[in-house]
Amino acid sequence: MTHHSPALFSTPADDQRPHAIVIGAGFGGLAAAARLGARGYRVTVLERLEQPGGRARRFRQDGFTFDAGPTIVTAPFVFEELWQACGKDLHDDVKLVSLDPFYTIRYACGETFRPSADTNWMRSEIARLNPSDVDGYSRYLEESERCFEAGFVKLIDTPVGTIPKLLSIMPVLARRRADRSVFKLVSKYVQDHRLRVALSFHPLFIGGNPLRTTAIMSLISYLEKEYGVHYAMGGTHALVEGIVNLIEDQGGQVVTHASVDEILTENGTATGVRLDSSIEIKSDIVVSNADAGWTYAHLLRKNGVRRWTAKRLGRAKHSMSLFVWYFGTDRKYDSVDHHTILMGPRYESLLTDIFDRKILAEDFSLYLYRPTKTDPCMAPDGCDSFYVLSPVPNMESGIDWLTAAEPYRQRLQSYLEATVLPELGQHVVTSRLMTPPDFQNDLLSLKGAAFGMEPVLFQLAWFRPHNRSEELKNLYMTGAGTHPGAGLPGVVSSAKILDTVVPHASQLS
Repeated sequence: MTHHSPALFSTPADDQRPHAIVIGAGFGGLAAAARLGARGYRVTVLERLEQPGGRARRFRQDGFTFDAGPTIVTAPFVFEELWQACGKDLHDDVKLVSLDPFYTIRYACGETFRPSADTNWMRSEIARLNPSDVDGYSRYLEESERCFEAGFVKLIDTPVGTIPKLLSIMPVLARRRADRSVFKLVSKYVQDHRLRVALSFHPLFIGGNPLRTTAIMSLISYLEKEYGVHYAMGGTHALVEGIVNLIEDQGGQVVTHASVDEILTENGTATGVRLDSSIEIKSDIVVSNADAGWTYAHLLRKNGVRRWTAKRLGRAKHSMSLFVWYFGTDRKYDSVDHHTILMGPRYESLLTDIFDRKILAEDFSLYLYRPTKTDPCMAPDGCDSFYVLSPVPNMESGIDWLTAAEPYRQRLQSYLEATVLPELGQHVVTSRLMTPPDFQNDLLSLKGAAFGMEPVLFQLAWFRPHNRSEELKNLYMTGAGTHPGAGLPGVVSSAKILDTVVPHASQLS
């Protein structure tokens, strides 16, 4: 990765390929850059931070390695397809390890539930909590598969930028009762509240409230079971590095410390970008992987945006934010799984506190990530690397995180000490925090939302900012803020959609 100087952006004399600029080196932007390179473009990726990855940055501190954000790889085939599009094999570059059971869910009462791809295992886990729900679970999984067919196979890498396309998918959504929530759907099939929680919390991984995220998103249950839950050795950032290598092998470049101030336009067409440093770079197409709200409200602030105005984006429902504490210990906690979900005493009312009342509740549900269970290289010998993540309200809450962060971290520490990490305070040797203002200021996410717009029914597919901008010709969108939405499979698939809507370079040259 290179820092930028004006000379860096001059066109090599012998490179006549059409030029594509990608704003932002998150997974969506990097995947788009690799696919554009494979389709004949000379690609320049501009990343304002010091490293690529966006939410999937990597922090290194005191000998410990931390994945900043996403940690669960649920659909490895989307990465395999990306590598294949570039004439390469993912497994030559990145080692994926299958985790089974996928994770441990630990309830406030101390009981646990460990989902797995193994049908018999799952039936016995469910029977352990509530024997009468075993058959209901099987029926739920059949519905989850139907939702996967409708919402993933048919929709995830298909552009939905037109009304006819929207109308063509409506019958499928109606058949799947997309107006129902994931929680309602699960509750139809299983009675035990602990199982309802275990089968419905997944929308939180993509910024959704299980109480109102469309039931189509129950497809995650089938996706996990059918394709597994994986870990990339070296951390999720190993996938970021792998895609950067694909781009550079094609003669593209990923430039860090390059902050875009404005998308340049001429006669309703995107023609390049201006950096904060006033350098202007011309291009044939522009792809924005920045938060959709930031793209329309800031990067196009001089362009009289009509549909995605700052006012309209401000009214949209945005996802919750996250409080993440990264820490390393000078001892190992061998009984702790790679992924642990620590469920608090409340579920429905806690979700309402986070998403609707926007208050920092006294209790919490947490996700604890311990990659050293699988990958000891993430910490020094005899040590463990962790992060613990708590869903919290976005910046609309008005919480002053400058004063709230450390007391909240202490509450998480006390809870972890009392549950799964005894004597934690005596063993923490390195520590850092990420709070909602970091999402707003570092990642330029509207309202400090960790996942962009919330995936409610009328903010999905056609109702999101489109992959081909409705505002300008030659401007395209990838990432969590456009179709299909947040999560690794979603943002990587948003780049695949560009293969359909962006002309091949040979049509431009």
